[in-house]
Amino acid sequence: MKIAIYNAQPYEKRYFDRYNRTLGHELLYVDTHFDTTTLALCNPSPVICVFVNDQIQKPLLEQMRDQGVRMIALRCSGFNHVDIRAANELGIVVANVPGYSPYAVAEHAVALILCLIRKVLRAHARVHEGNFSLNGLMGFDLHGKTVGVVGTGRIGCAFASIMRGFGCGLLGTDPVVNEKCLGLGMEYVSLETLCRHSDIISLHCPLLPDTHHLIDEHALSTMKSGVCLINTSRGAVIDTPAAIHRLKSGKIGYLGLDVYEEEESLFFEDHSDTVLSDDVFARLLTFNNVLITGHQGYFTREAITDIARTTLANVAEFEETGSCSNQLIAPPSG
Repeated sequence: MKIAIYNAQPYEKRYFDRYNRTLGHELLYVDTHFDTTTLALCNPSPVICVFVNDQIQKPLLEQMRDQGVRMIALRCSGFNHVDIRAANELGIVVANVPGYSPYAVAEHAVALILCLIRKVLRAHARVHEGNFSLNGLMGFDLHGKTVGVVGTGRIGCAFASIMRGFGCGLLGTDPVVNEKCLGLGMEYVSLETLCRHSDIISLHCPLLPDTHHLIDEHALSTMKSGVCLINTSRGAVIDTPAAIHRLKSGKIGYLGLDVYEEEESLFFEDHSDTVLSDDVFARLLTFNNVLITGHQGYFTREAITDIARTTLANVAEFEETGSCSNQLIAPPSG
């Protein structure tokens, strides 16, 4: 099938081209974001392939249907940027990549923790300036600390397994209990209990109506003073202004972010020669106990391989059967 792949980076194109050799799809790379003004550039394609930073809501979906688009192939696991219910009603199949390497994101969360609590970036900068003083660089042991895991699916469980290896105690919160996490010694508790007793809290939950600003002023107020808070899930799980308030008060001792609520206009592009217009993001950058990466947690060879293979396989399955095993169906309304 003809697949219009929007805003693909050079590294993505290499993997898509490699794994398309055996499938024989016609790949059209459109080097821009997908929206109402760029839909016509696919001219026409029955399949549109997009990433997490392209918003696809009902008006755009109606245009897509009218232009003959039959499938949206998401090259990501998250799907909160697509109106799935509207797509279902319009007869457009939406499929995601639910199973790429969970270790990629889990290990990145651990990297953020270690860099923050051992002040690795500050130490690196000092050494390059010839300053070998240890003043201000004292960290703390992970061994014996309590780690709270919010969302214990495949990624949360992989993260918990790593932290268990450091000798940490594990608290978890999730509507669904993961037996593998129980096997690691995790105790399932309420979010409030997790916040009160965890030295480190790592977010691994999807963005849903119930998790939007899950970490708000109230949740932050119940956390231990000096808590290390990590978010590699979705930016809007944290109320960012509330987090900034708690950074200023010292309640948050360390904040590691790989995602940001308003990242759509920032991440995956080079803005180094422009003025940063997002005042909230700019404020975050002023804290020396905040570490931000640009949504790169998933970015490993293994994960990109899984994403390319699964995305193309989803399209092949749709071409053959008219549906897809990774198809997304909105829950019944009401």
